[in-house]
Amino acid sequence: MSATLAVRRAAARRHRIVVSTVIVFAVVAVVVAVSVGDYPIAPDRLWATLTGSGTRIEQYVVFQVRAPRAAMALVVGAALGAAGALLQSFLGNPLASPDLLGISGGSGLAAVTAILVLGTTGPLLAVFAFAGGAAVAVLLALAGRSLRDGGFRLILAGIGVSFLTAALINLLMVRAKVEEARLALLWLTGSLSSTPWWQVVVVVIVIIALLPALVVASRWLPLVQLGRESAHGLGVASAPVRLVVVTSAVLLTAVTCAFVGPISFIALCAPAIARGLLRHGAVGVGTSAALGAVLLSAADLVAQYAIPGVSMPVGVVTGAVGALFLLWLLATSKGRQL
Repeated sequence: MSATLAVRRAAARRHRIVVSTVIVFAVVAVVVAVSVGDYPIAPDRLWATLTGSGTRIEQYVVFQVRAPRAAMALVVGAALGAAGALLQSFLGNPLASPDLLGISGGSGLAAVTAILVLGTTGPLLAVFAFAGGAAVAVLLALAGRSLRDGGFRLILAGIGVSFLTAALINLLMVRAKVEEARLALLWLTGSLSSTPWWQVVVVVIVIIALLPALVVASRWLPLVQLGRESAHGLGVASAPVRLVVVTSAVLLTAVTCAFVGPISFIALCAPAIARGLLRHGAVGVGTSAALGAVLLSAADLVAQYAIPGVSMPVGVVTGAVGALFLLWLLATSKGRQL
């Protein structure tokens, strides 16, 4: 008993250290994001601006231009990290993420259809994005009803849906007018530029509304990972867990896709990094969310300032880094988890 207690205490201590370190990195990323740029703000002037003593231009740059973008990077990264952790934990597969399973593709297809065919913009776009992601989630749930094959059928179905949605999006882009296609392409790449506060508020509201479901899922998922029979013996049925996990992942993915586009690989990388840092095999939803926030914030800084005079969409950076991470994951897993 004492040995088990010691292991638990060590795991809890490591968890606190990891979370504290990630929070520090997040604060540093936010401070850098609101300080650097074409109009640099020194630390003392930043503090004066935050306390209400800054000039009008400093207040405008910080609160209206940079702070919304930095806040959106945090909340979107957290949402994607949590969504990836939910799916990877439930399916027991490190490739289970909204972008690779086609949920982001379904949201993207619905949103691009709304933009190019219906001329939809603004808050209504979130409705179309959620409907597309939910439709894909239903298809995946039907494809992997039993999950007795470790989720392989669901993973393959998701990859097929991803290719299908990409083909349909390309068809719509080819047939669209140049200006409309340019707008849709920027959205598809994933960008945090020109982010207003109301979009940040909407994403925060969705995350807060889903917090009870995320807490419940975090408690159920370790039992579900033991297997259907073991979980059922402990009083946890897989069907309610599936409903909570899939619904939460779809909501988190759809609301982020609606406002910033389908930013790739954050949902894949954050849980994998969290698993490596925690070192106990399980995927911490909260830790993955915090890491997702830091990863997207750092990627946005790279997108803005890595090349002087060139500001790239953040999706370009996450796609490039995420692709390398996926290759590393595939090379090092040696088929044990895949």
